[in-house]
Amino acid sequence: MANNDYRHIIGEGLWHNNIILKQSLALCPLLAVTGSATNGLGLGLATMVVMVASNLLTSMAKGIISKAVRIPANIIIIASLVTLIDAMLNAWLHPLHKVLGLFIPLIVTNCAILGRVESFAGKSPVLPSIVDGLAMGLGFTWVLTMLGGIREIVGSGTLFANASLLLGSHFAFLETTVIPDYLGLLLVILPPGGFLALGTVLAIKQKVTLILQQRKALAAAPVSGG
Repeated sequence: MANNDYRHIIGEGLWHNNIILKQSLALCPLLAVTGSATNGLGLGLATMVVMVASNLLTSMAKGIISKAVRIPANIIIIASLVTLIDAMLNAWLHPLHKVLGLFIPLIVTNCAILGRVESFAGKSPVLPSIVDGLAMGLGFTWVLTMLGGIREIVGSGTLFANASLLLGSHFAFLETTVIPDYLGLLLVILPPGGFLALGTVLAIKQKVTLILQQRKALAAAPVSGG
């Protein structure tokens, strides 16, 4: 596969075919978990690990799994990986595990993971499948983290609060007080605030996409002679 194809895969995952901004998937955990940037980052990284590993295993096994049992087999792979991630978080990052709660096991039901396994990893070589899982996972993670950051700043005036507690001491440098002595705005942290933040980000994304398309069209337009 040419480098240009890898750039296409990465661009699709991060922007053009983003799980949230384009496909509008995984909105339930998005609204419930992104009350803070720390929670969004934690769930995003966990989901990314599952996406990369499931794409890898599916691509490796596509030649030996019968088409008749392909979907059940893929679901078993995803469920096994989620169970492993859930146990690891519970053992090593228990505070984060408690905060994310049910949304870790519910990664199994994330349509984006099964969708990428079915549409890409089940038809592609191992390396492109890994890149696709990584790109899609990073695209999911940055949106969750950004929305969590927006809601946290507006809602409580902090950014990555309790990062050292939830993600480990190495993440203490992320903890920031953006607005000192801020009383907060509870509505933004609650689920309705998630809808407001997501709508704002979607509007910005559409505007940026339109501007880029216009610039591309202008660059491709023939220059008329004087």
